[in-house]
Amino acid sequence: MSVLKENDITVLEYIFNPNISFDLGIEEDETLSAEDEQDSAEMRKAREIELEGIKAAEKGEFEKAIQIFTTSIATCENASGYNNRAQAYRLLGEDSRALDDLYNALKLCKVKSKVQCQALCQRALLYRKSGDDEKAREDFQLAAENGSQFAKKQLAEMNPYAAMCNQMLHHMMLKLNTSDNNS
Repeated sequence: MSVLKENDITVLEYIFNPNISFDLGIEEDETLSAEDEQDSAEMRKAREIELEGIKAAEKGEFEKAIQIFTTSIATCENASGYNNRAQAYRLLGEDSRALDDLYNALKLCKVKSKVQCQALCQRALLYRKSGDDEKAREDFQLAAENGSQFAKKQLAEMNPYAAMCNQMLHHMMLKLNTSDNNS
């Protein structure tokens, strides 16, 4: 099993715990709420359990994390729990299970939130991985409209004109480097 590097842990922490603020060069819309769920005793207990799942995921113990996230969801069904479990499934390569959890997370999101943006971005990445760029674009567009800078960047990269320009620029840089090396 590979050991996660510090930056990997930071990125995982950002994904698994949208309530923690990190400076990753990702500026999200500050108007987004951290949670769109009730603050009941069951929800607080579910969040405590979820934090244990995040810790397991940070250690690379994704199967254990999935079990813990499942317990959190059973304690109080919540979008964050589904979103985090989906991320763990993605890291294990279980994309269909991740998609199921992302659908559930998005059903539970009643208002624009960080969890909603993350779930949309995760689902868009899975769509893109499977070759369904149209569905990916739709989810990235929704996340971008909710303030996700990551989604905005992905939409720009998916723009065919931008891709063509990037490819031309890449070829020009290669030619420039080749001519400099031949001099």
